[in-house]
Amino acid sequence: MDDTMIRVNDLGICFRMDRNKTTNLKEYVVRALKRQNSYEDFWALRNISFDVKRGEVLGIIGHNGAGKSTLLKAISRIIDPAEGSIECNGKVVPMLELGSGFDYELSGRENVYLNGAVLGYTKNFIDENYQAIVDYSEIGDFIHMPLKIYSSGMIARLAFSIATMVKPDILIVDEILSVGDEYFQEKSYKRMMELMQGGTTVLFVSHSLAQIRLMCSRVLWIEHGTIQQFGETNQVCDSYQLR
Repeated sequence: MDDTMIRVNDLGICFRMDRNKTTNLKEYVVRALKRQNSYEDFWALRNISFDVKRGEVLGIIGHNGAGKSTLLKAISRIIDPAEGSIECNGKVVPMLELGSGFDYELSGRENVYLNGAVLGYTKNFIDENYQAIVDYSEIGDFIHMPLKIYSSGMIARLAFSIATMVKPDILIVDEILSVGDEYFQEKSYKRMMELMQGGTTVLFVSHSLAQIRLMCSRVLWIEHGTIQQFGETNQVCDSYQLR
């Protein structure tokens, strides 16, 4: 039986860049009417191929702008590939930017249902798990207040509680363990370890090699949109530190 949860084959992500550096819509329309707009292709990722097994924790490392977050967004189906393919076998829960889907004019309670719906949870499921989400976030009576008065730590706790209310098949994590205060970081780390030990497959981006070495079985190192190295954790991390 094939236990591959994620298979990425010859993936390429391309963005069309405006050479004219148009700054407003009027200028863009005028140039378009005069057929003066010109573009160039920027390949954020190219020739990316790898697979991830069931229950594996794959670390993804590289400098800022290397293409790590773009890769996670492609696997999360937020952006479409220009070439190649991505196959995911199971429910994917992305934790890319905690609270990015929140409406700050709405209450915490309303955002639980809004964000839960975005993640694909039914209202009945959220009803059954609502109190557990609130309790884990430790927001208390603030759950009835609008998010615009929340601190960044409160928003992070609520978003993390919603995203991890169930055990997903595939969890995609981008730097969230560095969000919030030290207490929240420790609490989120413990929840992450529970998910991993329960068989969840995890893609984990972090600039902390200590976290990568501790949590990951293999590592994918990306530089300038291409794979620099892919293999056993300590071997790849050692090469990355010696670059």
